[in-house]
Amino acid sequence: MRRPVARKLTVLAVSAALVTVGAAAPPAAQPHTKPRPDPKTPVAVGHGGAVASVDADATAAGIEVLKKGGNAVDAAVATAAALGVTEPYSAGIGGGGYFVYYDARTRTVHTIDGRETAPLTADSKLFLENGKPLAFDAAVSSGLSVGTPGTPATWQTALDRWGTRRLGTVLKPAERLARDGFTVDETFRSQTAANETRFRSFPATAELFLPNGRLPVVGSRFKNPDLARTYQELARKGVGAIYHGDLGKDIVKTVNHPPVDPASGWNARPGELSAKDLATYRAILQAPTRTSYRGLNAYSIAPSSSGGTTVGEALNILERTDLSKASETQYLHHFIEASRIAFADRGRWVGDPAFEDVPTKELLSQKYADSRACLIKDNAVLTSPLAPGDPRHPVACGRGGTAAPTTYEGESTTHLTVADRWGNVVAYTLTIEQTGGSGITVPGRGFLLNNELTDFSFAPANPAVHDPNLPGPGKRPRSSISPTIVLDRHDRPVVALGSPGGATIITTVLQILTGLLDRHLPLVDAIAAPRASQRNAAQTELEPGLYDSQVKKRLEAIGHSFKPNPEIGAATAVQRLPDGRWRAVAEKVRRGGGSAMVVRPAP
Repeated sequence: MRRPVARKLTVLAVSAALVTVGAAAPPAAQPHTKPRPDPKTPVAVGHGGAVASVDADATAAGIEVLKKGGNAVDAAVATAAALGVTEPYSAGIGGGGYFVYYDARTRTVHTIDGRETAPLTADSKLFLENGKPLAFDAAVSSGLSVGTPGTPATWQTALDRWGTRRLGTVLKPAERLARDGFTVDETFRSQTAANETRFRSFPATAELFLPNGRLPVVGSRFKNPDLARTYQELARKGVGAIYHGDLGKDIVKTVNHPPVDPASGWNARPGELSAKDLATYRAILQAPTRTSYRGLNAYSIAPSSSGGTTVGEALNILERTDLSKASETQYLHHFIEASRIAFADRGRWVGDPAFEDVPTKELLSQKYADSRACLIKDNAVLTSPLAPGDPRHPVACGRGGTAAPTTYEGESTTHLTVADRWGNVVAYTLTIEQTGGSGITVPGRGFLLNNELTDFSFAPANPAVHDPNLPGPGKRPRSSISPTIVLDRHDRPVVALGSPGGATIITTVLQILTGLLDRHLPLVDAIAAPRASQRNAAQTELEPGLYDSQVKKRLEAIGHSFKPNPEIGAATAVQRLPDGRWRAVAEKVRRGGGSAMVVRPAP
């Protein structure tokens, strides 16, 4: 154990300044050829800015904007729009996300909550049928699962506040990519194959993603002219085309009358999305969470996401233990137990703060973390599901209330990280929920709709205990998205990172941070290291590199129980080097490997 250090933790007030989205928000283009970007490489170092994402075409779109003088925000929107083309099962304008921005001029961090919202007609019984919760799969591929999209409003809000280019300008690389096509890889084909049955239930989806009735062939060119035209419309009319215009009308019609193939026999339950839901949607500018750790400050997203509070609480729990000197077994033991405790508190206390009294400041206090950290013993394992504590009234080693299991969240999503030559940084995680979202494509528009509302609890885990994540009118479902930017004591960027993976996002970000800051791994190795994920469950999930290791046996001897998970997360990050260069890092293997690029490579 190391001696406790004096530390200061501040939770910045979540002053939800509502930002109004812009008013008056697939092959009819001239032939255009553009060289393919370099093959995926997981690491790049150099000057002028950096981009890391899961896809080489999307990363190249961001680099193109940086090379033309755009800043990190401009490049982040361009990268996100390109991911809507090449990663359509993970992200797109039919979804939402959370945007974290570091302003180098003021050395401050800002965030946008662009989470989808439930229809204004929704109540706590949204996913009940005949008094019982719907089967999860039945809810996913239906209009009931679709929330009001927040991604377009996020893009416009970010550009209006901090960008230097117009939306139409930063959409051009993605529009070109949708029109000219991208090369199908094994990941895209396998994700399509995994969704083939339900995609065939929706004619517009089958027509787009199963060309000529078949799975796309690896190495073939995949084009989406409908999405190219949709991006052109957004470029001309702004995001008002979605929130006040014809594009929005098409979304509402699709949600309320899902265009299902009658021959499929699928009961695609209708939603109740309205024009008013779109017109009243707002992306929320709010302050980040801030957690001091090892003399650094980690900033992330505040509720409605549980990412900032849960990663932050776990870091606070680990603050008093010197993980740099711990054995691998003891390091993983403390990491797993801190995750278990933080998830127990997340499930009880975190929801949409517009509807729930979320004790964000108390969850992130060191006093509360210390009261929970004393539950961890070096030679024993806590039982899951662990009961939550009470952050407003901390009791040393106390366990109060009723334990509740962690609800399922889709493990798709995508994350991108960007830095520019001025030192601005963006960590942005966007999603349509699970791979393929709702499975419903807006006819003629080229994009899938989200199934984010399935992140709500369908019913309380315990009717006697308040569940902060039940549906409600206009409510944002709880998320685990955790885009994080770490600053040094002089408020300069150290690293920015994030990951997809549903509830495993939290443990992925936590493990990378502790690997980098405590175990002193190079960033590329901290990202590539085999992962563990404990989410207040009876068993901890392990990737093969840990599941097949001796350390697993040593952890089992303490009392841990494990189950395999072939792949947890798919992170990207950027790191500021002491000499001013940027290091961009993506996955080596997960999801087929990621793509890191810089504007001017240097040794």
